[in-house]
Amino acid sequence: MSTHGYEQELRAERGYVDGLYGRLDDERARVRAAFDAALLGNGGTHLERDDEVRALGKVAKRLDAVDNGLCFGRLDPLDGKASYIGRIGLFDEDDDYEPVLLDWRAPASRPFYTATGAHPEGMRRRRQFHTRGRRIVDFTDEVLGRPGEDERGDAALLAAVNAPRGEGMRDIVATIQAEQDEIIRLDHPGVLVIEGGPGTGKTVVALHRVAYLLYTQRERMERHGVLVVGPNPAFLDHIGRVLPSLGESDVVFTTAGGLVPGLRVTAEDRPEAARLKGSLKILDVLRAAVADRQVLPAEPIRINLRDFTGRIDAAVAEWARDEARKSGLPHNEARAVFTEILTYVLTERAIARIGKGWLTRDNREAWERVRTELLGELAVDDVFTGALDALWPVLKPEEVLAELFSSPERLRSAGGDQALWRERGDAWTVSDVPLLDELVDLLGRDKADDRAARQEREAQAEYAESVLDSLISRADSMDDEDHLYAQDLLYAEDLADRFGETDTRTLVERAAADRDWTYRHVVVDEAQELSEMDWRVLMRRCPGKSFTVVGDLAQRRSPAGATSWDAVLKPYAEGRWVYRSLTVNYRTPAEIMAVAAAVLAEFAPEVRAPESVRACGVRPWSRGVTDDGLVAAVEEFVRDEAGREGTSVVIGPPDVPGAVPASETKGLEFDAVLVVDPDRILADGPRGAAELYVALTRATQRLGVLHRDALPRSLDGLVGRTAPVGS
Repeated sequence: MSTHGYEQELRAERGYVDGLYGRLDDERARVRAAFDAALLGNGGTHLERDDEVRALGKVAKRLDAVDNGLCFGRLDPLDGKASYIGRIGLFDEDDDYEPVLLDWRAPASRPFYTATGAHPEGMRRRRQFHTRGRRIVDFTDEVLGRPGEDERGDAALLAAVNAPRGEGMRDIVATIQAEQDEIIRLDHPGVLVIEGGPGTGKTVVALHRVAYLLYTQRERMERHGVLVVGPNPAFLDHIGRVLPSLGESDVVFTTAGGLVPGLRVTAEDRPEAARLKGSLKILDVLRAAVADRQVLPAEPIRINLRDFTGRIDAAVAEWARDEARKSGLPHNEARAVFTEILTYVLTERAIARIGKGWLTRDNREAWERVRTELLGELAVDDVFTGALDALWPVLKPEEVLAELFSSPERLRSAGGDQALWRERGDAWTVSDVPLLDELVDLLGRDKADDRAARQEREAQAEYAESVLDSLISRADSMDDEDHLYAQDLLYAEDLADRFGETDTRTLVERAAADRDWTYRHVVVDEAQELSEMDWRVLMRRCPGKSFTVVGDLAQRRSPAGATSWDAVLKPYAEGRWVYRSLTVNYRTPAEIMAVAAAVLAEFAPEVRAPESVRACGVRPWSRGVTDDGLVAAVEEFVRDEAGREGTSVVIGPPDVPGAVPASETKGLEFDAVLVVDPDRILADGPRGAAELYVALTRATQRLGVLHRDALPRSLDGLVGRTAPVGS
């Protein structure tokens, strides 16, 4: 195309995209007007109004999120009209709702990602726009249908992967590659495992798959939403903007430590404790710990009733305990069975004594009247209620687990390993979360507490409605000298709304606060780190077993983590899980990947490192330093990178100033990485090599290594450096 022809095409494309933004703005204004009207009330019930407000709010968020890069490409078929591809679909209302912009997830958009020179799929040309805000800066064309070499990417892809990193992960909606697109659109209702080495884009592919599923199955999925589980808060912050940028907001992001609402993780387990807690064998310990709280009296407990003194001895308590256990109910709910047996024994014996000589079972009415009176006495008898609390207490998950782990005696009684002991029982760790979650089901709800809370809510609602009724009655009966202000009625209506049954929280807020919430789909990133107990929690959160699982077994560090996907998934999704791998590294340049591959070959020789799609032209380097010179060398690196565009990080042991551990950088990427003391990282437990592999593969442009002791043999490929770090 000549320069003159290119400029004409660019002006035409800019004009077309300007028109798309005009339609977007009109649609935004329409939705905003409808949203405002719904807030004021359009008739109907409060619940109907809230549903309408929520629905319109979601649409408004979706429209606001797609402003940047609304349209990023065009497809020209061999015959017919060109199609423009973008973040959402837009339609011409004046032309029988003809699409003027295709959503990237629509079936008609797929050739934009999959057509090649050898297999053009009926397309003549693919055009990609490079935009800044709402303006097209330039475009590149790829002519299809001609035989050519099997290239892994084009100019747009290479420009994207070479661009400096910002504060968070970017979507790849404009540069999705064919192998990624196949996974994103895979029609599989069960569990999809996506495995890939560093830089293969497995995380961003999983997020785009969520966006695709929400687009194709929106009615089924958006009422319950999607859960995304990541390894740490920094990772969640990093990926948190991808789905909103694609117009999707009904997604809860959390770590494994956040799966029990309100719990605060403050400690870290020793490797052996983490391994024990992660095994399904811990279930037996938890069940035994609960059973250990269902005790028998050492001495008979005397209960004074009217004209009778009863006793709760070991035999009676054992009968009540056996019946409660046989009920199959959770501990707190089974307390009712335990109580019923005890009250039955006490009242039957009391009636037999009190009614001796005049009362028989044939006189049912009198018998039941006496029994009712005795039950009333027992209900307020401090000794009896104290006996119940001692023999079958109402338990909370936190108190059971805290007392178990801080008591060697309780651990022994429950069959737990003493490696689980800790001084502070409530110093919660990530490994405690699935145990606490399991205890919620083992213990069940406290029916009395639930009933009291419900009664309180009902009383508050009744009071609020009475305030509103009284004000309305006053308005009807007031004379000219009375004054009733509008805000009085508004306050009363707000009070009634507040205590009513409607819930105005967003789906994300409701789901994140509700331990019993179930999701339509769950994404698990860094899944190789999850234990058997972690998987049990997650499967409970998604009864339909619809998962996208992302991981790399070669990067596993946790002693309780997965060693094979089949072992993890077979108990829950046998015959319903499929495996896909990503083999091309889009992040790590070939020069850095060669160094990391040498580390991988030593600790996982059976695993093949992903092949890098590009080179950066900068060799990774190493430099030996003394203890005294380490801080200065790190500071030089930081100063040098501060003057460059992009991001950087120092990864090393805890005593290195300004360094973060490799585990906190999982899933993240930086333009420049400085790894300090690789030999000490290698020596940190059995998975130290995996930690070093992670550290080396975070860089997209530049990698340096500082070492105080001898450089590990696997890093012999690094270029030695004696000049200052910043040179």
